[in-house]
Amino acid sequence: MYKASPQRREIVEKSKSEREKETKQNSNFFAKHLKRIYPITLQRSSSSSFSLSSISLSLSQNSTDSVSTDSNSTLEQKISLALGLISSPHRRETFVPKSIPQQLEQQLCQDFNSDEPKRCNWITKKSDEVYVMFHDQQWGVPVYDDNLLFEFLAMSGMLMDYNWTEILKRKELFREAFCEFDPNLVAKMGEKEITEIASNKAIMLQESRVRCIVDNAKCITKVVKEFGSFSSFIWGFMDYKPIINKFKYSRNVPLRSPKAEIISKDMIKRGFRFVGPVIVHSFMQAAGLTIDHLVDCFRHGDCVSLAERPWRHI
Repeated sequence: MYKASPQRREIVEKSKSEREKETKQNSNFFAKHLKRIYPITLQRSSSSSFSLSSISLSLSQNSTDSVSTDSNSTLEQKISLALGLISSPHRRETFVPKSIPQQLEQQLCQDFNSDEPKRCNWITKKSDEVYVMFHDQQWGVPVYDDNLLFEFLAMSGMLMDYNWTEILKRKELFREAFCEFDPNLVAKMGEKEITEIASNKAIMLQESRVRCIVDNAKCITKVVKEFGSFSSFIWGFMDYKPIINKFKYSRNVPLRSPKAEIISKDMIKRGFRFVGPVIVHSFMQAAGLTIDHLVDCFRHGDCVSLAERPWRHI
């Protein structure tokens, strides 16, 4: 049996070591640059072969068939597309195979070149601008003003009939009808004002909803006499600090919470109407009593910074 000399074994082992080192460097280089193409990541499957996963939520919902079940879309094609996106614009076309599913190609190109900030995933490209602005500027920002708190409470109650987009589009009409949501003025509204608001086709509020808002205004005026302000009353349940959540997925965001249950129960005892736990929790989210932006949303950090300030009463 042939036995290699010590010198020969040394040369072979050295050569093998160098090849392994080179292979590892190439693999690290590839993984490093592929990560630039959000949201694709590489994972090893049980069969020790690489597979593309973690496609963005919107893409996985809209093109499951073209991505996860397309047996003709090979690994080499996907890698070629990835490298094409990394390459310079004038070379990019040569790297994108025609057999790559068009929807996948478009989505990856959009994700690679988009300058849009990362938002909670219930904000999509189809979301109305007024809803996006509400998410970006108001939703989750701690509110201490009595009028604005009353406004958010009223709008949250409207969620029984409409969605946020429909409500926000009529926000200015609501403010005009309800005296900028000044509780003292709304509490004094009589039958004539209630009927006029309910009959306004642009506002589209049932008379029972209008009466509910007027009745809640009367309850707020009573609360103010006891606690000094509606803000002090509401924030007192929170120990004057918002709840800061760190939800990663929208499915983790609750429709109600233990704190909402407590607030709802107390408000109902005081005569407030349409203030069930679900409505109260929506109110808490909008008014920043609880920070429910997803952790990877650009607004999460902003709202947390505002929430960590010393409590201030207006």
